[in-house]
Amino acid sequence: MDPQQTPAADPLDSLVGEWLTVPDVAERLGTDPGKVRRILQEGRLVGVRRGTPPVLQVPADFLVPGHLANPAAPSRAEDLPRWTVLAALQGTLTVLSDAGFSAEEAVTWLFTPDESLPGTPMSALREGRKTEVRRRAQAEL
Repeated sequence: MDPQQTPAADPLDSLVGEWLTVPDVAERLGTDPGKVRRILQEGRLVGVRRGTPPVLQVPADFLVPGHLANPAAPSRAEDLPRWTVLAALQGTLTVLSDAGFSAEEAVTWLFTPDESLPGTPMSALREGRKTEVRRRAQAEL
């Protein structure tokens, strides 16, 4: 097949970068895939079916080192997990869901640069600026 005729790459790839499958997320969090599926059902994480065949995948940036679960107040505790889900993600995903965003639309919104932040909503969440991000998400309602 002529390279110029190949199907366009997934536009999310240019936004997100690294993706993790459910087993990859489970390994990083030190748990089992069933627990990851529950976390997805609870809305603490969101995933998108990608590839051929379609496999549920989660942006790697949704996971952070344990001491940065809340980047606005990093922890110094010794008994923290090595990796965890970014604490501010769930509330933001709820706001986006309430605005009618699908999982794919929410991921796209989180990783699309926003000049008013500056940067992406995801980078702002990882920096501890959840109030700014949620205010913008609520404006989508």
